[in-house]
Amino acid sequence: MRAGDVIRGYRIVSEPTNSGGGRCVWAFAERDGRPYFIKRFLDPKRPKSGSAASVRARLRACEEFERRHRAIMSRLRHDAVGAGNLVLACDFFHYGASYYKVTERIDAVGTPRPGSLTAAEKAVLLRTLALSLGLLHAIGLVHGDLKPGNVLIVKRGKGAFHTAKLIDFDDAYVSGRPPDREDIAGDLVYGAPEWRRYVRGDEDVRPEWLTTGVDVFALGLLAHHYLTGALPGFGDRFGSPADAVNAGTALRLDDRLCAPMRDLLGAMTARTPGARPGTAAFLETLRNPAVCELRSRYVTSPGSRVRISMRTEENQP
Repeated sequence: MRAGDVIRGYRIVSEPTNSGGGRCVWAFAERDGRPYFIKRFLDPKRPKSGSAASVRARLRACEEFERRHRAIMSRLRHDAVGAGNLVLACDFFHYGASYYKVTERIDAVGTPRPGSLTAAEKAVLLRTLALSLGLLHAIGLVHGDLKPGNVLIVKRGKGAFHTAKLIDFDDAYVSGRPPDREDIAGDLVYGAPEWRRYVRGDEDVRPEWLTTGVDVFALGLLAHHYLTGALPGFGDRFGSPADAVNAGTALRLDDRLCAPMRDLLGAMTARTPGARPGTAAFLETLRNPAVCELRSRYVTSPGSRVRISMRTEENQP
């Protein structure tokens, strides 16, 4: 796939890249005057040669790959109520030896600084993300790779609120039925504790433990990041928040968050999946946008209360 190539009617208009693409190469494309995003999967490859046994084995892998992708696509419908912020595949095919998937092109604005948004604007951003995730969970699907790179933030015009669009469902799976340990995808930083143990081969973690709670853990981390500009603290000894939680170390939530938000994010990042509230509880808390406000930091000394930080919603980085 190169700029200028035409693949099943899609003309590639940018240089393909693997940046943030994991096991695929992606580019922008056009077809019939409309802009698209197209990705080419690096594996599996449809066999062109080899022994009969090798060809059969590779064809089986390709058939399973197609089956899984088409099964997820059949569950995720463009016309579902509230699905406007899900960026769903509009085409999936093989061309030559490779598989391709196509979605509409979304022009994102990048993640805004927390201090540039009011509490109400933050609440809208988080609500649109949680509503999309809730749609997946309602049909029994786990996104499986929820992280900033798979959330596009858009703003339609001056004065409009920022909203979140959820992308990349290639690694989605039915709740409680994840791919095998060596095949499951995910992100080290945003992965849930049970996912982390599963991929490490911990036989005590059964596949049925990997439910929609995996996404809820990631949503808690994302919300903290969008509200404060950083992940919760988890110490230098650990490679990720999940590693810290698995070791029994509590995540350090930003003390500028109000008590209801701290309680919510603390529950969403609990070690036990069943202890995490679902997206409905997250949305209910956001009904009051004030929970997205950040407080200034204070210290208390005898007879006085001294402000030690003037970082507020308006000037916080």
